[in-house]
This record gives sequence, structure tokens and C-alpha cells, in this order.
Amino acid sequence: MRQFVSSPKRSGIAAPEISFESKDDQCDIPGYARVVPASPSYFTGKPDFTDNLISLQDLLRKYQTLPVVQPGQAPRVAWKTLAQYRLLVGEPVKAAKYHKIILLLQRLNRIHPSLLSEDVKSAVAPYRRDVNPHENVANQRSIDHFGRVVGVGRRKSSTARVWLVEGDGEVSVNGKSLTSAFSRIHDRESAIWALKATERIDKYNVWALVEGGGTTGQAEAMTLAVAKALLVHEPSLKPALRRGMLLVSLHCFELPKVIC
Repeated sequence: MRQFVSSPKRSGIAAPEISFESKDDQCDIPGYARVVPASPSYFTGKPDFTDNLISLQDLLRKYQTLPVVQPGQAPRVAWKTLAQYRLLVGEPVKAAKYHKIILLLQRLNRIHPSLLSEDVKSAVAPYRRDVNPHENVANQRSIDHFGRVVGVGRRKSSTARVWLVEGDGEVSVNGKSLTSAFSRIHDRESAIWALKATERIDKYNVWALVEGGGTTGQAEAMTLAVAKALLVHEPSLKPALRRGMLLVSLHCFELPKVIC
């Protein structure tokens, strides 16, 4: 048992040994004895983060000899974002420090699932998001009994809903012809670019409802909607549509605007 030293006024006199077994001896505990914190990280700037980091390091050190799977074969897990982790521990953790925890979690997640122990699962569970986006399954679109396919596209604040059906190339936008709906030639070509790029412009009819934003945004929203609907009719066109970047929202490739 660790011996407590008396105050300077009683120098040279050792305090009696503290016994925690009987309640009668509690009166012998000197008032100036400091309580030892439960966590060794209590006096650090970020005790909860330090405890988490140390516990994960100890866990990895314990199971580092177990077989692991390849990174691409490990279960896909969505870890908490930095903002979510800050709310969890209530500390201003920096991104570089939280990245250390993510690396440890990814390494523990690569342990072979059949050998994963319960203590690893319980230690990793608090860092998982409540909803795993990797488990989301996209709704499979199909052709209805009228031969139509519905496609939805968005561009900035514009939204387009398109019904695509086999026909002779007729296009209707909000009950108007393509020329009446879009006065600019560029917007007209953008609206049906998926059909023009795949040489299907005379094979399908398009009925579209667009709203929000300007005419250019509405036309580019139709580009994505028509491409999605066309992909259901002819799945073999997917490589051509991908090469033309018609299956990705255009804002992914938009350059930031610079104000001079």
C-alpha cells in the first residue's frame, strides 16, 4: 500500500497506512489525501478521446495476430463523422487526431468475421453510425403496363420528372413542345441529349414535368432524368451513358464561381 506523507507542519512523521476494508478505519484517512482519478487520462486536455485511443490500441495489440481479410472484402461500415464524434465525447477533437481512431477501427474491422470476439464488437459499436448508408438499396425502376419508365433528375433548384415510352420522337415539356418550353437551342439539345448521344431520338417519346430554377437548370435536370429512364429500357447503353457523363449529376463537375 502506498504511504501518504504528512503535511510540511508534520515533516518527518509518516501518515498511517490507509485501510479500505473496514469502515472504522475511514476516520484515519487524512483530509489532505488526494483522490486518485479512475482514468489515467484525467489530467490531459482531452481525456475521453485519449481513453478511446488507448483502449483501441490495446485491443489491436491483443488481436493483431488474428487473420484478416483484404480491404475490399471487409464489411462496409460507415463510421461516425468528426462532428458526430465531437458530440459524443464533448471535446474539440481535431480531424488529424480522429483520423487515428478511424485507422484503428478500420484495422479491427478487417479481422476475419468468424474470429471476431465480442469485446471487439462492443468496442467498435459506439463508433458506427446509426444508419449505414452502405446498406441502402436503390429502388429498381421497371417498365409499367403502358410501356413507360419514370426518371427523375435534379439540377440546382430545378427538378424534372420524365416519362419515356417507345414512339416516334415526340417531346412534351409541361404540356408544351420542346421549342416552346426552351427558347435556347442549347437548352433544347441538353434536354434530350441522352437520346441524341445514343441515336435514339426517333425511337422514344418524352413527356416531362419540370419546375423550379431557370430554363437551363430545368433542361439539365431533364438530361439526367431521360438518361435514367433510357437505361431501364436499354441496360446495354450504360457504358455509353457513363462515357457521356449522363448518369451523374452535373454539379459534381461544376467549377466554383470566382467573384472578381
